[in-house]
Amino acid sequence: MQDITQMLKAASQGDRAAGDQVVAALYDDLRRQARRHLRQSGGVTLLDATALVHEVWLRLADLQGRDYPDRRHFLAYAACAMRSVVVDLVRARQAERRGGGQALLTLNTAVAEQTPQTEDDVLKVHEALGELAQAEPRLAQVVEMRYFAGLPERDIADALGVTERTVQRDWQKARLFLATSLRG
Repeated sequence: MQDITQMLKAASQGDRAAGDQVVAALYDDLRRQARRHLRQSGGVTLLDATALVHEVWLRLADLQGRDYPDRRHFLAYAACAMRSVVVDLVRARQAERRGGGQALLTLNTAVAEQTPQTEDDVLKVHEALGELAQAEPRLAQVVEMRYFAGLPERDIADALGVTERTVQRDWQKARLFLATSLRG
């Protein structure tokens, strides 16, 4: 089997079979990411890890024209796509019922460390992350790679071209920003 980086390059140039090979080679990693993401989202969807990976693959199926320099970048993008799938499902379900029976949410200063437990929490985190991406795009990337993809600081630093210490500082800033946004 070819190297993942070579397969990603071939897929970005229009080789559909190479894209399928990438997913096959990284399927276990994608399922691990999906399980982690579903566990962190508190079961707000009816999807299981396999279904989430397949939904993400439907969004990623056309790799042509997209540049993923290596495995870490692809997995980081997949984590973002997983978040997007979950948020879209939550929005669709809330649109059906228009918010009936929503529980009150009490937030404290440890909110950045907690995982979302309700549909509203998932949407609030998504919106706060969107605000963060507009203000500080790199901070939002650090959150996506660390929180949603579960990548270690070393891999995040490599992917972003910064030091591990910068990733640690960015993580602290992002947590403060998200805590403030979610409280307000």
